[in-house]
Amino acid sequence: MVLNHTYTINERIMLWYLLKINKVLLVYVSHGIKISRLCPPLHFAQLNLFSGCLVLHISLEGILDTCHTLLLPFLVCHSESSPVSFLRLHSMEIGRFLLVLCAFFYFDRSVSAESTCKLKAKFNLSGYKNVEKKKVVVGGMFPVHNRVASTDGNTSRVPVSSGCEGFNFRTFRWTQTMLFAINEINNRNDLLPNTDLGYVIYDSCFTISKAVEGTLTYLTGQDEAVPNYRCGTGPPLAALVGAGGSDLSIATARILGLYHFPQVSYCSTCSALESKFQFPTFLRTIPNDKHQSTAMAQLVLHFGWTWVGTLAANDDYGKYGIKSFKEQVEEAGVCISFSETLPKVNSSSFRSVFLYPTSCSASQLISVGKINIVFKQLKVSSPKDIQRIVQTVVESTAKIIVVFSSDVDLSPLIYELLRHNVTNRTWIASEAWVTSSLINQPGVSSLLGGTLGFGVKRATIPGLQRHLLDLDPYDDPLTEEFWETVFNCTLDYGKALRQAKLTAKEVNGTLSRAVKGVPDGLCRGTESLAQLNNTYSDVSQLRITYSVYKAVYAVAHALHNLEHCEQGQGPFNGKDCADITNFEPWQLMYYMKNVRFKVPHTGEEIYFDEGDVEGFYDILNWQFNSNGEISYITVGHYNGSAAPEDRMKLMNDSIVWNNEVLEPPRSVCSENCQPGTRKGIRQGEPVCCFDCIPCADGEISNTTNARECILCSEDDWSNDAHDTCVPKIIEFLAFGEPLGITLIIISAIGALLTIAVAVVFVVHIGTPLVKANDALLSFSLLFSLLVTFLSSIVFLGEPQNWSCMTSQVALALGFALCLSSIMGKAAVLMMRAQALKAARVRNKAAAKAAKAAAEAAASSGNPDVIVTNTNNNNDATVCEVDMLTCAQQRAIAAAATLIQAIACTVWLIIIPPHPFKNTSAQNIKIILECDEGSVVFICCIFGYDILLALLAFIFAFIARKLEDHLSEAKCVTFGMLVFFIVWISFVPAYLSTRGKFMVAVQIFAILASSFGLLTCIFLPKCYVLLVKPERNTEEMMRPRAKLRDGTSTGTLASFTTAATDVNNTIASTAIDD
Repeated sequence: MVLNHTYTINERIMLWYLLKINKVLLVYVSHGIKISRLCPPLHFAQLNLFSGCLVLHISLEGILDTCHTLLLPFLVCHSESSPVSFLRLHSMEIGRFLLVLCAFFYFDRSVSAESTCKLKAKFNLSGYKNVEKKKVVVGGMFPVHNRVASTDGNTSRVPVSSGCEGFNFRTFRWTQTMLFAINEINNRNDLLPNTDLGYVIYDSCFTISKAVEGTLTYLTGQDEAVPNYRCGTGPPLAALVGAGGSDLSIATARILGLYHFPQVSYCSTCSALESKFQFPTFLRTIPNDKHQSTAMAQLVLHFGWTWVGTLAANDDYGKYGIKSFKEQVEEAGVCISFSETLPKVNSSSFRSVFLYPTSCSASQLISVGKINIVFKQLKVSSPKDIQRIVQTVVESTAKIIVVFSSDVDLSPLIYELLRHNVTNRTWIASEAWVTSSLINQPGVSSLLGGTLGFGVKRATIPGLQRHLLDLDPYDDPLTEEFWETVFNCTLDYGKALRQAKLTAKEVNGTLSRAVKGVPDGLCRGTESLAQLNNTYSDVSQLRITYSVYKAVYAVAHALHNLEHCEQGQGPFNGKDCADITNFEPWQLMYYMKNVRFKVPHTGEEIYFDEGDVEGFYDILNWQFNSNGEISYITVGHYNGSAAPEDRMKLMNDSIVWNNEVLEPPRSVCSENCQPGTRKGIRQGEPVCCFDCIPCADGEISNTTNARECILCSEDDWSNDAHDTCVPKIIEFLAFGEPLGITLIIISAIGALLTIAVAVVFVVHIGTPLVKANDALLSFSLLFSLLVTFLSSIVFLGEPQNWSCMTSQVALALGFALCLSSIMGKAAVLMMRAQALKAARVRNKAAAKAAKAAAEAAASSGNPDVIVTNTNNNNDATVCEVDMLTCAQQRAIAAAATLIQAIACTVWLIIIPPHPFKNTSAQNIKIILECDEGSVVFICCIFGYDILLALLAFIFAFIARKLEDHLSEAKCVTFGMLVFFIVWISFVPAYLSTRGKFMVAVQIFAILASSFGLLTCIFLPKCYVLLVKPERNTEEMMRPRAKLRDGTSTGTLASFTTAATDVNNTIASTAIDD
């Protein structure tokens, strides 16, 4: 049939006949012309051009409504000279036409390559398919196997699509979860109540090529993939749930994006997939790796680790994830000890990771206890790289290793590390292997104990475990392979028989009876999955499984919203709605992007923000029990949607680190150089490896890891930590420091004692003892002692102008008054002692005369009258003793004090004392002192006090043998001795100290001398007044006569009392010198 051809009646009849019998029609279309439909029920696919030949499509509509395509390029070939050729279907008999058509079929293969176009490949895909009587089909892609089967690379024969091997129980559980979710949705009345979902699920074999094959086949709608075509009249395709790892999803998303076909991934976390420019129809129900990279970086910074190693898989997942992590931690000052890329596992050699050895029995398959059994046949594309990485890990001082990798790519390294007995490392795991049973094998506790990792949300899915255990091994080839793998048997009787025969011959060379019956390796088909303890049936850590569940429900809710669109309120072409039985992929994509729903059983709200969900992770800690069994303990959470300071919640006390240590490990090349030190870079080592050199005195560094120290200014000095320049220490004896408080307390005690003595004297002012002592002179002495006690307090505190002048002047005047008063008392005592000595001489003479007169009278015979009258002599003695009166004593004290006051006044007027900053004593201190102004003045003033003290001491020393009841002269003498001892000791102590201790020594000397004077002079009097009041009488104030045995009566201590007693003395007793 040719366009623009006028058909005869016979041609029309033949064409109609062909259409009626649904046979075959030959069509030729020149360049640029397409035929979509001539008349029903015949359908035409679009025509393609291959190598200059126009491909002719012959469509046969059969019972199954499938589209079978035959390529007949040899019918029409064209050249540039004849761009349009016509094939005319002439009137011929139907039999001749069919004969020619059959010839085309038989000789198609023999036509030369230059003139033929043929289907280049037929893919070998396994999976699940159920589209019969379904309104919408949902696609799925899971890496049920871990690799494609090995090929010998022979190019001498026609290549075939490789099969898959290495059954993965974990991903098979994901596949069953999708089937479970679809069945659950179909049984619900509130979600797609009028629509049954079908499914087409392919195995990606964990390889990009198989993922692309599955994507093309899914889009074509038939087992043979034809790019750009959708063949068949089955239900529309909704979306693809898959395709496994990030590399696989990147490959499929590029293809699906060309046709605006929605894709929802359950475990593709690579941050590259967030680009809507490259992947416009990609969505995922697992968090973006940018959140995980940030979470890992925050975890490292949380524990203060600054020296870490990184390992990444050699794919987009590992490269993008570790790149983002390194950028963040390096910006925060963390150094990378090493950064290695894990080589990909060699698919042709990777056999025993998921398949247990055939020699294991069914019971042994439940728990394989030997690590070398599981890992011994692991091989990678570059074993030397694994050895090099192991050596790097062993030699590195980094104790923290961050790993962005799948469990498959990480397994060979784990095996080698176990062989080298590597311990004392803490691993930071990405979500791809943190709960992997492939890594979690018995015996890895020494290496992986204490691992911290990030897992996606975990959930419990009611009914899933029953679905997983309720499998019929004969339903489909994939389930049959699972059954044979998990129970280490075969469902093929012939295969089991051949294996049994081979085994029997190897053992004894003859056939056993068991071979003649039921072979040992034959599966019964009734084995119980519930007895297994493997990854497939373990529903305790449903994380990726839960993500699959959410992905299926996301598609279902989008379809539900599409189906229940109200006409006139739709989002397309002016408020139109799409038909769920015939919608375009881009229409469903609109609803997918805007879907928002709550997941059944968990209540988690799911919505897509630019194709991503919120970045929420559980922080898991690998904790092993005594049997080496692992438990995934949740020790924290990370929420990427929260405020930066609230994103990570970590329970540090719940973490068990490697070797069951409770303290976080330290991982630094060199400890941070704290402020006060500077970094000394080690030649040939990373910048994080350095020495910390303390700053010199007078230099500081106020930042961590400073490269240079800063010199302080002249008025400043570095503190002890050398981290800041501070003003030089200003030192003075402060009131609040312990030494100052102690001195204040002592001064206060002295002042209070002085006041107490004054109070005692006031209370007893009318008693003979107080009268015998000049009360005014005693009070002036007590006042001067009070001044000296209080003046010592003025020496404390920061020196000021007033304090410097007050302290020195008060001390000088106080001692002047005190010493002048003592000097007056001592002078009276000295003169009294001399007068009494002279009186004794005269009394002795008088006594001798009286004795002689008495003896004369007795001898004369007149003993009745013996009277001795010595009043005249007593009056003379009184006159001698009363030469220095009380007024004169007061005058002496006043005059001596006045001289000191005049000298102090001149001192204050001419060169007064003033505060002074002493910077020469110590480099790091400024000592605040009182500068006396003039050394001459200070020497003269205190020299005058020393003169008064010497005079008082001399006077008291001369009168030391004066006999009275209180021995006042001896007390004064002893007090002055104490005074001199204190001040003589003060001189060397003062000169040998610096700073505030000089002031302390001076105050101590003042207090010690004042206490000495107060105690020696007033303690005996207070003792009599308070303790022995019976001695405070007029009689006790009178002198006592010496006894004949050499003792003598005492005399009074006071001049007034002594004079009175002398006037009343009766020489009735002989006085013996």
